[in-house]
Amino acid sequence: MNWIVFPDDEGEAGLGGKAGALRPLSMAGLPVPAWFCITPAAFRASLDDAQRRGLAAATADDAWRAVADTVSVSPHVARAIDAALGRLCPDGAPVAVRSSASDEDGVSHSFAGQLDSFLFVPSGDVADRVARVWRSGFSERVASYRRSQGIAGTPPAPAVLVQRMISPDASGVAFAADPVSGRRDVAVIAAVYGVGSGLVSGECDADTYRVDREGRLVESTVAHKRDAHRPDPQALEGVRRVAVPDDLAHRPVLTEEQVREVAALARRATEHFGRPQDIEWAYAAGRLYLLQSRPVTGLANRPDPGAPCILWDNSNIAESYPGVTTPLTFSFARRAYEHVYREFCHLMRVPAARVLAHEDTFRNMLGLVHGRIYYNLLNWYRVLALLPGFTVNRAFMEQMMGVKEGLPDALAADLGRAGFRERLLDSLYLARTLGGLLLNHAHLRRSIVRFYGRLDTALASPQPPLEARRPDELVDYYRALERELLTRWDAPLVNDFFAMVFYGVLKRLCERWCDDTDGTLQNDLLCGEGGMISAEPAQRIRAMAELAAPHPEVVQALAHGSLGAIRQAFADAPALERAYAEYLERFGDRCLEELKLESTTLHDDPLPLLRAVGAVAERRTGRVAAEGGEPDLRARAEKRVAQRLRGSPVRRAVFGWVLGHARARVRDRENLRFERTRLFGRVRRIFLEIGKRLYALDRLEAPRDVFYLTLEELLGFVEGTVCTTDLEGLVRVRKAEFEGYRTEAPPPDRIQAHGIVYLDHPLAAQPTATMSDGSTMKGTGCCPGVVRGRVRVVTDPRGARLEQGEILVAARTDPGWIMLFPAAAGLLVEHGSLLSHSAIVARELGLPAIVGLSGVTRWLADGDRVEMDGASGHVRRLEGEEA
Repeated sequence: MNWIVFPDDEGEAGLGGKAGALRPLSMAGLPVPAWFCITPAAFRASLDDAQRRGLAAATADDAWRAVADTVSVSPHVARAIDAALGRLCPDGAPVAVRSSASDEDGVSHSFAGQLDSFLFVPSGDVADRVARVWRSGFSERVASYRRSQGIAGTPPAPAVLVQRMISPDASGVAFAADPVSGRRDVAVIAAVYGVGSGLVSGECDADTYRVDREGRLVESTVAHKRDAHRPDPQALEGVRRVAVPDDLAHRPVLTEEQVREVAALARRATEHFGRPQDIEWAYAAGRLYLLQSRPVTGLANRPDPGAPCILWDNSNIAESYPGVTTPLTFSFARRAYEHVYREFCHLMRVPAARVLAHEDTFRNMLGLVHGRIYYNLLNWYRVLALLPGFTVNRAFMEQMMGVKEGLPDALAADLGRAGFRERLLDSLYLARTLGGLLLNHAHLRRSIVRFYGRLDTALASPQPPLEARRPDELVDYYRALERELLTRWDAPLVNDFFAMVFYGVLKRLCERWCDDTDGTLQNDLLCGEGGMISAEPAQRIRAMAELAAPHPEVVQALAHGSLGAIRQAFADAPALERAYAEYLERFGDRCLEELKLESTTLHDDPLPLLRAVGAVAERRTGRVAAEGGEPDLRARAEKRVAQRLRGSPVRRAVFGWVLGHARARVRDRENLRFERTRLFGRVRRIFLEIGKRLYALDRLEAPRDVFYLTLEELLGFVEGTVCTTDLEGLVRVRKAEFEGYRTEAPPPDRIQAHGIVYLDHPLAAQPTATMSDGSTMKGTGCCPGVVRGRVRVVTDPRGARLEQGEILVAARTDPGWIMLFPAAAGLLVEHGSLLSHSAIVARELGLPAIVGLSGVTRWLADGDRVEMDGASGHVRRLEGEEA
């Protein structure tokens, strides 16, 4: 039987954790003292028949332990051990006898200190110590550790490591990565005088050193060392505690050179195993030895705090991409953002060399965390820092661009301080940019007209139709759209920029020139501009409800009937049928979560639209908003401005110029966003058609499985550039993963991660509602009006129904929610800003609205009664008789 294994013997079975780690290190030439291993086969060979039957029948820790306590090394195994000792220590030197269990010193479980070890063992006592190590594998403390770690089953007999003993002057442990902080670039060393058992047992205080990856000693803590372990062959463990001489107690155990040498040894072991190692080491006669190496446990899923800090934030982008988003949508959106941000910098006259130097920044504007799209906020800041004028007046740029928080310290340090030369160059670039902006502004109307023309041409009915095209033709068509539109989104970008500029300036003028202390005047002035396409769906729904109202059977079908029943009922209301067809023709792609390619559109399922018409018709409100929403509100605001600026014609002229441009730019901003919906609708159809072709080729189980592929995988499969052609298998893996994301609690809106975001980062807590006494909340007023009523908290507008006078409460809204707006008496939204879609549409419809109510969906429940003031942004929950 092969009970004894030396490092250079063939075969690796039965070595256990310690010996299994030392063997490759010994073969690689690291300074490991000579050793051999006694495999568990020696334990089994030492059992007699009764012991063998007892272990086979045992089912509990006590029974296993009762049998193991009777086991001794058999004579034939003892003879093999003596022969191995003669080879290891022909001079009769003492040895260390240590456990090397199969699951000891692993990645997940260390079993540190759980099994017995013996030092300075004379050759005549080795067999006895081996038996003691065997028995310790079945001890109560090992059983307790196994239970705490969830390790089930019969405990295996440990292998035993027999190693030539050295008499160390100093020893200790070293971690190639900091086990406390998790930093992979810092090695941590603990050192004591004498034998390292004093450190392991906790009887001896140790010096602690930290060494960075460049070999610099970055921290040194010298302990007052009262005791040390020294060899004592007469003691069972082989050591005894002795006092440290006073002249050594306060001295460092190691020199700086020795500290660096130990750190380098730990990193050599790490390089060999490919993961950070925890080693035991010793110095004897000036030579460093490696006694043991095992993985540093607990690092597998921990972030590295030494990695750069990255801020992930989805508080704004979740309005466009709420909830779990499929891989195809994410990869398409990521590519679109890359093109858009790069083009924006070109339009802002950022030098081409600077744009080129930040290619990685543009490619990583978005991330996908637990299936949800996030902004890589620091990369967004890096793009902002490219803009001319940033170093001259960073605060103004942040305010102009709508940044809610100041520049994070991590990025500020990354950008560094701007010296005189940098500020001068930035000022020159700013002057050039301002000239370009003035030119862009002067030609903006013509640019928008040209953009619409280019868009209409690109999105004209394709010939041949998409349904008739081959996969390669569909890919070519997508590539053409990308070249024509995605990389030339110039007019919307310039208009968005000026919308933020003029809105910000208007707000500032209202505060300074018109004494607008509550911050609502600019909103009132923007109401009722008209010509805003986002308000049109709600107006058309109300108009269709008016057409349906005289026909009770039609209203009943719209509100409660099947799609087939509704189509039959249209025969009694041909005007309604025409209005419905016109709505689908114009807004068929404007659906819930419309920028998510996997979303079903009204072309796929028109029932949500029809139900909304039926709900409004049932109430017979008879209220169809006039174009422009609330003209009285706007007129009152204009009158207030006129009174404030009556004695200053110059200010009145400047204010009127800013106001006119703010109205036009905000209106065009919303209208141009609708064109993005059209483009996404066409892209959605292209990808679905490719999905149908792949389904017909038996590469997908269903056409809509295409949304679980990335853009690169989908196009690459057709173009021959993918690495994985098993699309069905890939989709199955992705579906399972994303289904898990849908069932788990969503991550917070903001995550601060060091390095890889998918590790176990301590996620930031969800924001809580801002309440004074539990009955009030303050948000951002978007459209004035005081409303009292019951609330309806809606998490999914599909099938949601509002009763007369109810106030709609939501976490976020997108254009797909517009079908609920006509029935709502007011709108309370957890997220959003004054320029978000819900705020703009509410102003156009004259719907009292408040956004930015952090935590409102948790604060309120269905049926609660509140009073909301859309001007001041205050919400008050009504209690008792008042409710």
